[in-house]
Amino acid sequence: MQITDFLRHHYKHFNAAALIDAADGYITHLNEGGKMMVTLAGAMSTAELGKSLAEMIRQDKVQIISCTGANLEEDIMNLVAHSHYKRVPNYRDLSPQDEWDLLENHYNRVTDTCIPEEEAFRRLQKHLWDIWSGAEAKGERYFPHEFMYQMLNSGALEQYYEIDPKDSWMLAAAEKNIPIVVPGWEDSTMGNIFASYCIKGQLKASTMKSGIEYMMWLAYWYPKNSTGKGVGFFQIGGGIAGDFPICVVPMLYQDMEMHDIPFWSYFCQISDSTTSYGSYSGAVPNEKITWGKLDINTPKYIIESDATIVAPLIFAIILGQ
Repeated sequence: MQITDFLRHHYKHFNAAALIDAADGYITHLNEGGKMMVTLAGAMSTAELGKSLAEMIRQDKVQIISCTGANLEEDIMNLVAHSHYKRVPNYRDLSPQDEWDLLENHYNRVTDTCIPEEEAFRRLQKHLWDIWSGAEAKGERYFPHEFMYQMLNSGALEQYYEIDPKDSWMLAAAEKNIPIVVPGWEDSTMGNIFASYCIKGQLKASTMKSGIEYMMWLAYWYPKNSTGKGVGFFQIGGGIAGDFPICVVPMLYQDMEMHDIPFWSYFCQISDSTTSYGSYSGAVPNEKITWGKLDINTPKYIIESDATIVAPLIFAIILGQ
C-alpha cells in the first residue's frame, strides 16, 4: 500500500483529518496555478526534513522558503558531518553533569541529537570565511542564503558529503536558485560567528545584507508573484520564520497603501503550540484576518501535532507517494 493510500484509509478524524484536508488544499492551490511559500521553524533541518522537502523543491511544489538561520545552516551541517552526529535517545534522563560532559566533548544537543562542533560548525566556518572576506574585498554584499548558495555551488563541500545529496533541501534549493528569506539570521551559529568577525574588526557588518533588506526584497517579490491564484503560506512551527514573511501583506496594504494587494491565498500551520493567551505561534488562523494577512475566504488549516511526523506525510501526499 502506498503512503497516500494508507493515510486516506486511516486518517479520517481530528488532526489526522486536518492533515488530509491541508494536503488536498495544497494540491488544489498548485493545480490552480498558485505558488507556495514554506516556512521552517524549530530544528526541522536537524530532524532531516530534507529527505522529503528536497524532492518537493525539485518537483516545483515550493516556490519560496522562509527559515531561521539555524535551519539554513543545519541542513548543510547534516550534509557534511552526518556520521559525527551523536544521538541520545535517553535525553530526558540527562543530568546537568551529563549535559556538561557533552559540552566538554564539543557536542551541542538538540533534543535527542547532538551536533558536532568541529565537523559541523568549524567546517562551514572555514569555507564561509573565505567567501565572506572575498566578497568584502570586492565591495560586494549578499544575503545570508546567497553566501550559502555560493558555498554549495562552488563544490568546496563535496569532499565532505556524508549523506545522499538528494536528501539535502539546501542543495536542491541552490540548484534551482529558489528565493529564501532568513529573518533573524544573526541568532544562528554562523550569524554569531559572523558577528564575532565584525567585533574583531575582520569584517564589516554591512557585507551581510540585513533583515530590513530581506523585507524590502520580499515586498518586491510578493506583488509580482501574487497574481492569479496567488501565493499560499505553509507554516511549519511558529516563530519568526512565519511571523516575518506573513507580515509583508499588511505592510504593503497599510504602509505602502497598495490597496489592491492580494491576501495570502492558502494558509496551513503545523504546530504543537496549542491555542493560549497572547501566543502568536498558537493563534488560530482567523486571528490573522484582523491583521490583514488572510481573507475571510482564504482556505485555512491548522494541525496541532509534531511537525517532524506531520510534514513528511503531507509532502508524501503532495508528491503522490
